[in-house]
Amino acid sequence: MVGDNGSSQGEVKTRRQRCNKNDFFPEESFRSWGNYGRALLETKKRLQDRLLTRSSDDLEINEMRARSQNEMNKSLNWVDIIWFGVGGTMGAGVFVLTGQAARDYAGPAVVISYLVSGLCALLSVLSYSEFAVELPVGGGSFAFLRVELGDFFAFLAAGNLLCEYIVAGASVARAWTSYFATLCNQKPDDFRLHAPLLADGYNQLDPIAVIISVAICICASLSTKGSSRFNSLATVIHIGVMAFIIIAGLTKADTSNYETFMPFGIHGVLRASAMLFFAYVGFDGVSTLAEEVKNPGRDIPIGLIGAMLVVITTYCLVAATLCLMQPYSQVDVDAPYTIAFEAAGLNWAKYLVAFGALKGMTTVLLSNIIGQARYFTHIARTHLAPPFLAVINEKTRTPMNATIIMTVANSLVALFTGLDILANLLSISTLFIFSQVSIALLVRRYYVSGETSICDRNKLIAFLTLILASAIGLAIFWVHGTSFVGYTAMAAIWFLSTLGLKLSVKEARKPRLWGVPFIPWLPSASVAINIFIMGSIDRQSFIRFSTWTGLLLVYYFFIGLHVTYDAAREAKKDPNAAQAANVEAGISSSSAPTAEVTDRA
Repeated sequence: MVGDNGSSQGEVKTRRQRCNKNDFFPEESFRSWGNYGRALLETKKRLQDRLLTRSSDDLEINEMRARSQNEMNKSLNWVDIIWFGVGGTMGAGVFVLTGQAARDYAGPAVVISYLVSGLCALLSVLSYSEFAVELPVGGGSFAFLRVELGDFFAFLAAGNLLCEYIVAGASVARAWTSYFATLCNQKPDDFRLHAPLLADGYNQLDPIAVIISVAICICASLSTKGSSRFNSLATVIHIGVMAFIIIAGLTKADTSNYETFMPFGIHGVLRASAMLFFAYVGFDGVSTLAEEVKNPGRDIPIGLIGAMLVVITTYCLVAATLCLMQPYSQVDVDAPYTIAFEAAGLNWAKYLVAFGALKGMTTVLLSNIIGQARYFTHIARTHLAPPFLAVINEKTRTPMNATIIMTVANSLVALFTGLDILANLLSISTLFIFSQVSIALLVRRYYVSGETSICDRNKLIAFLTLILASAIGLAIFWVHGTSFVGYTAMAAIWFLSTLGLKLSVKEARKPRLWGVPFIPWLPSASVAINIFIMGSIDRQSFIRFSTWTGLLLVYYFFIGLHVTYDAAREAKKDPNAAQAANVEAGISSSSAPTAEVTDRA
C-alpha cells in the first residue's frame, strides 16, 4: 500500500492513524486542486500511455499482493472449491427465477433454457480455470484482463464485476425475504415496506434483506476457512432438499403439463436462457479464491468444473420437476416450489422446501460477499479503488475493509430495487464479462509481447474482429427475425475465422499446469454464444447497462486514469519496483521503444 507521502507503491506500513485523504487518494495528481487541474490537462497524454498498457503475471502475483500488507491464508483444497462452487451457485437461480422464466418465457422448455445457459457458462468456466491456475490471485477476471487486454478493458470489467456482484447479492437477499415469508405463512410483500412516493420497482423496501446481508458480512470477515466449513455443511443440507424436491415432486407429476412444451417458441427459450444466467454467476466469484488455494494447478480445475457439472444437472432436474407438478401458467413467480407443493396437497412439504431455499440462498450470499470482497481488494491494489480497501486484516487474514464496503452497497440496492429489474441487468454484466475473459484467453494463447511476429499479431486482431462481428451479426439477425440465409452467413464467418486462427496463427504460449482443450474452438464458441444470448435481453436492461458503463467512463477519465498513471510512474521511481513498473508500462528491460509499441498493440 502507498505510504502517506505517496513515494512507494510497495512499501508496507502499519496503519495506526485515523482514516485520512491519503487512504483514498494518495497519488500526486490529487494532492492539491492545482495538481488535479494539471492532470486533467494531460488526459490525452495519460490515456495514450495507459489505454492498452498490459500488466504481467509476475506483477499481479507478487507486486500487487504485497500492497495488501498481509497474506491471505492458503487453506482451501478442491473439495472446498467444489462446495463453494455449488453453494455459491445453487439456490440463486433455481429458487429465484425459475418461476418467472417458466411462466412468462419458456414454459416446460425452461429445462432447455437452463441447459443452454449452463453449457455456455461451462465454456466460460474452462477459461476461468486456466487463468486462475496461471494467475492465482484474488482479482479473478479483473487480474486476467489486466494482463491480456490492458488497463482500460480491465477497468470496464472491474466496474461491471462490482455491478454484477452487488446486483447478485441484492437479488438473493430479496429472494431470501420471499422464502422466509413463506416459511412464516405470509406473502412475500407482507415483510416489505411500501413506499408510495418511490417509482414502481423501487418502492417495496426490504429491511430483512439488509439484516441477512449484514449477518453474512460478519461471518465472511472472521475467517475464510470457517466460512468454508459453514458453507459445506449448509450445502450438504441444501443438496438433500433438492433431492427431496425431485423425488417428492415426481410423485405428483402429470405428463399432460408437457403437452405444450414450448408455448413461447424458441425466442422465449433463449430469452429465459439470458435471464437464467443469474443462476450461474457464483463460479465467477469462486475463481477469486485462487489466492487461498493450496494447489491451484490441481484444485481449481477440479473444483470449478466439478461444481458446474453438479449445478447444471441439478438445475435441469428440478426445473423439469416443477413443470411436471403444475401447468406452467400456474407457476408462482415469487416462490414457485413451495406453492407447487402446496397446490399438490403436500402442505407440509412447502416448509421443508422453503427452509432448503433459505439455506441455499444463505450460502449464495456468503460466497457472493467473499468473491466480491476479493475482487474489490485486488482492484484497490491497482489504485482503481481507494488503496485502504486493499488491506488484509492482520488477525483474520481476510479483506475486512472491502467486505464491509461491499455489504453496504449490497444492502442499499437490496433495500429498494425489485427482483425483475436486478436479474436482467445482472445477466448483461455477466455475459459481457464472460465474453471478455474468453477473448483474453485467445490473446494469451496466441500473443506474447516480444515473441509473436507482427504478421501473426495482425492476423490475430483480424480473426478476433471477425469472430466478434459474426457473433454480433447473429444476435442482430435473431432480434430482427432475419431469414435463414443471414444466420448461415454469420455462422460461416464465425467458423472460418476460428479455423483461420487455428491454422494460420502460431500458438505463442502453452499453459504451465492446466489449459483449456480444443483451442481456439471452445473460447471462440463461448464468445459467440454469450453475445448471441445478449441479443435476447430486453431493451430497458441495455439502457441501464449503457448508463452504468457511461458512469464508469466518467469515473475513469476523471479519477481512475490519473491514479493508475501516477501509481505506475511512482513505481518506476522505486528501484525495487523498477522491473515490475517496466512490465506494467509495456517496456522491455532494454527500454527499446519498439518493445513498448509491440506490447501495446
